[in-house]
Amino acid sequence: MKILYTLAFGLLLACAGQKTENQNTAEVENKGTPLVIAFGSCAHEDEPQPIFDAITEAKPDLFVWLGDIVYGDTDNMDTLRNKYALQKQDPSYQKLLASTPVTGIYDDHDYGRNDAGKEYPFREESRDILLEYLEIPLSAEVWQREGAYQSQTINHEGKKVKLILLDTRYFRDELLPDTTSNSWVRYRENPDGDVLGEAQWQWLDQELSDESIDLYVVGSSIQLVAEEHGWEKWANLPRAKSRFLGLVKQKSPKALVVISGDRHIAEISAQPVEGLNYPIVDFTSSGLTHTWSELRAEPNRFRDGEMIAELNYGLLNIEFDDSLKVNMEVRGLDNQVFLSRTYTY
Repeated sequence: MKILYTLAFGLLLACAGQKTENQNTAEVENKGTPLVIAFGSCAHEDEPQPIFDAITEAKPDLFVWLGDIVYGDTDNMDTLRNKYALQKQDPSYQKLLASTPVTGIYDDHDYGRNDAGKEYPFREESRDILLEYLEIPLSAEVWQREGAYQSQTINHEGKKVKLILLDTRYFRDELLPDTTSNSWVRYRENPDGDVLGEAQWQWLDQELSDESIDLYVVGSSIQLVAEEHGWEKWANLPRAKSRFLGLVKQKSPKALVVISGDRHIAEISAQPVEGLNYPIVDFTSSGLTHTWSELRAEPNRFRDGEMIAELNYGLLNIEFDDSLKVNMEVRGLDNQVFLSRTYTY
């Protein structure tokens, strides 16, 4: 499969290894095949990363980072930049870069501080380091605004898939510690808090207004759907989650799925939304170099299937036939499939 044109993510041309100018569409050439998007999160930059060999072997049309590209956890921007450089030198990752366009967004550790939001004092510098790592051209619109949120449209066999990458760090309000519940509950609800910030909300409104798009793939570094665990999630700021679901309901795109990371486990969650003729599916894949040491019970009333606590990445196989089918697979080091679900739209 080969990418003919790329967006302002500074993606590599798979066929020639060259950069394009600031464009906002990509075109996949390979008739009669699914569009394949791989994604993952949580990679220690100082550890081997053999899972990228499996990802390369799967021959995706695009790989999407969903945060914790490195574990920076620093206020020193030279340290953060050097950790990105070390990650990029990994031999398995270099093979992926040679064959596959790569884009992405940060989460907290590569943003600079665990669970950080808009209070992080070096957020502007961190944003710039991410864009430099992804080799995004200076002509791209993202350089002209605050935050790292971006989008691209992929043309595939006459159909359009739009990838939207949300910045859940740069504008996010404070998380409120929970000091009264079980030890595994870190945060309680902040009923008035926001995740995206008003400028990003207005941008998202416009991005979801394109009726020519056949499928939206929305990347969020933290989980959107799961509500019952005690860690970071959109549900810690319930007004923001309700606003997102309400916006999707209002725009009623033909199809929309969410991909997320952060949790050091993989799972698929599907939340029905009244007035929308399909559930909001949140496909979580984490991590690339480390996961939970053992699988433990965690409530999630929206979970579809089981949780996975093995090294993993996510794979979307998007097929356009009489109907749109999105097959979601949690895959491991040898491309074994731990979990598979197909949603039809």
